Amino acid sequence: MSDRAPPRRIGLAYNPALEAARDLAHDIESQLGRRGLQTWMTDLSQERDPDRVAASDLMMCFGGDGTVLRCARLAIEAEPLILGVNMGRLGFLTEFEGFDLEARLDEVVGEAGRVEERALLEATVQETGDRLFALNEIVIGRATLSRAIQLAVDVDSIRIADYRCDGVIVATATGSTAYALSVGGPILPPESHEIVVVPVAPHLAAQHAVVLAETEIVHITLEPGQQAVLSADGESDLELHEHDSVVARISPYHARFLRFHNRTDFYLRVAARLGWHRPAGKAEPLPAAEQR
Repeated sequence: MSDRAPPRRIGLAYNPALEAARDLAHDIESQLGRRGLQTWMTDLSQERDPDRVAASDLMMCFGGDGTVLRCARLAIEAEPLILGVNMGRLGFLTEFEGFDLEARLDEVVGEAGRVEERALLEATVQETGDRLFALNEIVIGRATLSRAIQLAVDVDSIRIADYRCDGVIVATATGSTAYALSVGGPILPPESHEIVVVPVAPHLAAQHAVVLAETEIVHITLEPGQQAVLSADGESDLELHEHDSVVARISPYHARFLRFHNRTDFYLRVAARLGWHRPAGKAEPLPAAEQR
């Protein structure tokens, strides 16, 4: 049984750098209009329009994972459903390839599918009050290419590490397959709310990731004489200076995705993207009844 109602007002967001994404978004907008649905469109380079987002039941995102990440931040607080349509390369976060969408459009505007909630991170610079949200990760990284930074990491007021490094990543389960994975972090189930903390190129220290409960609060502080930048999902860089402290925690808001594939499709997708399957592998997969 579906856990959602049919959408009545739909936002369409596309990557302006992809002509095919723009064309498909306009085509789908026309088809939705013929079905009597209200629509609005953004190319994600425009100013955020919270009223239109808040009034939307569904946001359709045409592009790659970066487009979905921007769309998720656009939808913070309103929490409409998000449907990612892959017009890019990886598509970890998308649900359909572009050529599949038209054939599945009746399902999308009906009651089919399920709602998948993903955790969001909230990062606040204590000294300025600047606040960023991220679906993948927040990163405190070095401000100049040639100089590492010294950072102190505390979890609920307990010092767990002093790093001289290129940076520190604080990631969600969604972000565990992104930047954190590339520097040795673990892969978490996508709907879990745990936090991953992993250093980037630590000097004279083991590069171990730490997995924290969703209730933990992470403080990352710049040591004297240090400069760094804070980014969320690879965007929104903020300058940080000595003694600045960033507080990261799981946000009370969520990103809500519309899904049609089985939950186990996540592992198939990860295995395919990361090349885990060997052509010479002979073991037969388990019968469907035995899969959990």
